Amino acid sequence: MIRPSAGRVALAASLSSLLSAVPQTALQAQAQTAPSPVILTGVQKSSLQDYRVVKVADGFVNPWAIAFLPSGDMLVTERPGRLRIVRRGALVATPVAGVPAVVAAGQGGLLDVVVHPNFAQNHFVYLTYSKQVEGGSTTALFRARFENDALVDGKDIFVAETRGRPGHFGSRVAFDKSGHLFMTVGDRQIPPEGDLTKHPAQDLSNHHGKVLRLMDDGRVPPDNPFVKQAGAKPEIWSYGHRNMQGLVVHPTTGDVWETEHGPQGGDELNLSQAGKNYGWPVVGFGVNYGPGKAIHAGTMAPGMENAKNVWVPSIAVSGLLLYTGTRFPEWRNSLFVGGLAGMRLVRVTLDGQKAEVADNLVKGQGRIRDVRQGPDGLIYLAIDDQAGKPTPIVRLEPVARK
Repeated sequence: MIRPSAGRVALAASLSSLLSAVPQTALQAQAQTAPSPVILTGVQKSSLQDYRVVKVADGFVNPWAIAFLPSGDMLVTERPGRLRIVRRGALVATPVAGVPAVVAAGQGGLLDVVVHPNFAQNHFVYLTYSKQVEGGSTTALFRARFENDALVDGKDIFVAETRGRPGHFGSRVAFDKSGHLFMTVGDRQIPPEGDLTKHPAQDLSNHHGKVLRLMDDGRVPPDNPFVKQAGAKPEIWSYGHRNMQGLVVHPTTGDVWETEHGPQGGDELNLSQAGKNYGWPVVGFGVNYGPGKAIHAGTMAPGMENAKNVWVPSIAVSGLLLYTGTRFPEWRNSLFVGGLAGMRLVRVTLDGQKAEVADNLVKGQGRIRDVRQGPDGLIYLAIDDQAGKPTPIVRLEPVARK
């Protein structure tokens, strides 16, 4: 018989002591297996691809955005000011520490979340949010490193001008293949009254109603379109927008697509190009809320770009995805647009810079706030209840046609 040495006995006793000191709840949590996904629908038909809707995780309060980490974990922002982790199919109980203080009033709160394209090396995570500043609130961009389920060394790398109104903050973020960061800032709900050409969305001296282009640390790229124009904000990429809550950059062409809420009617899909004016509020397709009073003299004007698609009545567009995966081969290179009031997912086909609505999908699941492609090639949706009732993250899974 081989007897253990005294050193081994001491080591075993030490390990036993350490393990006994670990709370049983933590050990149980580690031992948990991923919960089985809940199938929410039967087979759903579309023009090219059949699918079903499956619940991934539940219990989110006003989820606003989804991002995926290389580990497979999912980050989800909740508008009241929490960043959550979904790990192995379950919502981690404790929110992420280190999130900035947000103004969770009106349409404000914690908004978008994206991870840096080189996250594996730098661990950078970006958040957009409504920030309290002197004189009111504004849209800000926050960057931090994600380490041990917390945000560390966080700081604002961009802060827009202040407006007192509690709406139209935007705000989405997307990277291009060169590492530039595009960010949307809404028009802050400034009424379209008087001389519409002087509305903040038409004024290059502020950030409101603009798509911005930044370096990944918040600096201004030297080739931005208005860098050398006196009085213009150098961060501006395009202007004349209302409230943009969908943004994506084509990984091959570099085209910047955005969706924005119209007023009562007139949601738009636009191809945002350097230095271009997209017309709000001078031109458009909607009317004022309530009495339906006309806002615009027309839908087109010289020097102003036309939308690639318009929804009248509006579906309250939010979240935008360009699908590049392989799980839905018939949907590759399609845009997917979330609808809040429309409670649907709209597939839009692209032919170069032309866009056409092809399918209305995922009806009856609630308000779709965000649309993302997972590392598994599936399509993930954040479902948002306006009253703050807890809602799920769901995904679309392909079903083979018989």
